[in-house]
Parts: sequence; C-alpha cells; structure tokens
Amino acid sequence: MIFRRAQIVLVMALATACAPSAKPTGTETAVLTAPPQVPPPITRRQPATVVVNLEVSERTMPMADGVEYTFWTFGGTVPGSFIRVRQGDLVEFHLNNHPSSANPHNIDLHAVTGPGGGASSSVVAPGHTATFRFTALNPGLYVYHCATAPVGMHIANGMYGLILVEPENGLPKVDREYYVMQGDFYTRDPFGVAGHQPFDMRKAIREEPEYVLFNGAAGSLTGDKALSAQVGETVRLFVGNGGPNLVSSFHVIGEIFDRVYREAGSVPDANIQTTLVPAGGASIVDFKVEVPGTLILVDHALFRAFNKGALGMLTVTGAQDSSVFSGRIAEGIYQPEGGTVQVMPDAKAAAVASTPAERRTFGQRTYQQTCAACHQADGRGIVGAFPPLAGSDYLNADPTRAIQIVLFGLSGPVTVNGQQYNSVMPGQVLSDEDVANVLSYVYSQWGNAGTAVTPEQVKKVRAAGPVRPTSTAAH
Repeated sequence: MIFRRAQIVLVMALATACAPSAKPTGTETAVLTAPPQVPPPITRRQPATVVVNLEVSERTMPMADGVEYTFWTFGGTVPGSFIRVRQGDLVEFHLNNHPSSANPHNIDLHAVTGPGGGASSSVVAPGHTATFRFTALNPGLYVYHCATAPVGMHIANGMYGLILVEPENGLPKVDREYYVMQGDFYTRDPFGVAGHQPFDMRKAIREEPEYVLFNGAAGSLTGDKALSAQVGETVRLFVGNGGPNLVSSFHVIGEIFDRVYREAGSVPDANIQTTLVPAGGASIVDFKVEVPGTLILVDHALFRAFNKGALGMLTVTGAQDSSVFSGRIAEGIYQPEGGTVQVMPDAKAAAVASTPAERRTFGQRTYQQTCAACHQADGRGIVGAFPPLAGSDYLNADPTRAIQIVLFGLSGPVTVNGQQYNSVMPGQVLSDEDVANVLSYVYSQWGNAGTAVTPEQVKKVRAAGPVRPTSTAAH
C-alpha cells in the first residue's frame, strides 16, 4: 500500500512538472545560434509567445580539406540553428524555404506534442513559407529534422538540429555551454577523396557511411575551431545525434561527466564515462575541468573518430594541479621479448603522379586518410601526445629520416620544436609512390621547407632497411 501511494505521488509530480503553470504573456523573437554556440539561458520566469524564424537552404560547403558536399540545411549550418525556449512557451514557428532550393522541405520537432511533430503543417516549397504554433509542454533537449520523403536522405544531407525546452526553473548554472551534434554521411568516394562528393543512396541503405562527423565537417572542432574553457570552469555540452543510422557512444577523453541527462531526460545520472546518444536523440553532459590540456571529444566507436572524422577538441587553459594529474614523472625503455613496432594493414596501390603538383594532391588524400587523426588536418599535432608536422624543425632537418619513420615506424622519445614527445608511431605499409606523395605534401604545407620527395628516394631507403631509432629521432 505504501509503495502504491509512492507511485501515485511520483506520477502526480511528473505530471505537474510537464504541465505549464501559467499562460504565455508577452512576445519575443527567439535567438538562434550556429554551432557550436548556444543562445543564452532564459532568465524570465513566465512563459511567453516565442517567434522562431528558421530558413531552409541548400548549400555547397566544405566537408573535409579539399572535399565539398551540397548540404541541405536549417539556418545555413550543419547541424541547424540551436533553438532555446522555456517550458510553457507558445512557439510560433515560421519555416522559410529559400528560393534557390531545389527541393520542398518541412520540419519535425521532437519537442512538439502533435501529429508529425509539425511536419504536416510545415511542408514548404522553394520560395515559400509556412507557419504553425505549438506549446512546449515537456522540458528537455530535443532533435528536430526534416521529414520530407525520402526522410533518410534529407537527414543524411544535414537536415537536423536541436531545440532546448528549459524547465520552468531553468537548468543548473554552468560557466560555458556548447552545441555538438553527430551525423553520418554517405558519399560516392571514400573519406578524404578530393572534389565535390555526391550523396550515395546505396551506401545509406546499407548503413555504410564514409564520414561520421561532429558539426558537419571533419576538423569542425579542432585547431582554431576547438572549444575552450579555463581550469575550474564548468562546461555543459548539448550533444545530439542526427543519424540517420548510427548510434553515438559519446566520450570526452580525459574527463568524467559529473552529470548526464541521458536522452535529455529530467533526472541526471552522476559520474558517467561514456553515454549513448541514439539516432534522433540527445544528451546533456556537465563536467568541471580541473587541469589544463586538450580534451578530445570522440564517438568511442573509435574508427569513426580517427578514420571518419568524429573527433573534436576542448582546449583547457590555466594552472596545473599536480594533485589531480601529475603529467609524466618518469620515463624509460621497456622492451619485452617479442616487442616490435606495429605495422598498419596493407594499402591499396597508389596512383602515379605525373607532376609535382599532382604528387602533392595525391599526398593530401593519403595524409587525410592516414595521418590527420593524430597530427591533425592543419599539422599542429596534439600537445603531449603527437608532435606537430607544421613548421617542424626535425622534419625539415632530414628528409631521409622522415622516409625511414613513415616506412618502418618509430618508438621512443623525440624533441620537436623544443617539446619532448614519447609515443609509438606504427610503420605505414604504403607504396613508394604513396610515401613520396604524402611527404611531398607535408613538406609543401604549414611553413615547411618545400622539399620534394621522389619514389626513387623512398625505394633506396626501403632497400637499406630500418635504422635503429635513437633518442634524437623524430616522430
């Protein structure tokens, strides 16, 4: 009997939490932001009529270095504009389809209680607009997406985003908020192949994406585009997954989530390492950053992170706290019996370059497919883990040694641009042509010396065999 009463009390409490306590008063226009930014928290304590103006447009934009794709967008970005309203708000939604669009579109907001989430009320042809209203009854973080047939294709082209319905009393205050959304993309050619890439319906149906991306592009959250915070601050990530097919195992390397609102529910869990974000779902993760460094955002299905693009960065600045994390305090050589440098699987035959420019172009593709996950698309590397190739004193000092490292790998300490690194680089089973291409590309970029490497040079180094690495060898 006591348990039954408790159930009744819980159900009544949840019903009260989902029921707006007052009628909307006043009208305001919603602030919409492009990823990774988030509109400011809502400070009013009464519901209002909130006008949302969202434009659909079809745009050709970068998907990776040298790769373009025609995205279908909400607000001109992938994911679409972040929308922030309050529980109880009456939302007046205006969906506008740009005249340059080639297709009709609509919107299904998972925050809507009503048929199709608004889809049937918002079908809009190019050059037209549609308006509908809904009351935001339930607090939470919700996905929105296009639901025009074929639905999967519209979503796979980038038509998804997030709408936050804040609870009546708001969310716990944090210092920084960011917007990160994963999506899987299906292109004709493999990851990194340059040029404009068309959508491949067969791969989409087979659920075999060439790209799995945060915020619509490889490198969208790295380098100068990395998220930022200072030691001691609290960070909130609004994490969504547009899909259309894959489930995300969202993880931040070097952090533990203090609070996770799983699937953006109202009751958070504590001390979570990795959270599942289903296709068409979202989670809110909160954590405090205690030490400086680069935190890596990944889908922990890690080949997606390091080979298909689902990787981002959060750069934390401030004072070191050795009581939380010491950094390296000792190092040495460990060579168990049978220890060896790892070797990557066989590579496909390389295309043969006929000009130096073509060699660099082919090398860029190899770099994106093989090297960029560790050394980054801009060659900056990752502090404390992978040395930079950009402006690298060691790389530029000895091209023969660089060929050796690509062919045979390297383990042990290395000093690059005054910074020491100590990790393992596996040997790459690439053809002589591939090695010449990728090194010629790297030498031509980021302030390097412009050295041209030929297949003949690579063949000579390969024939000589590996040279035992020393403590001064470059990574």
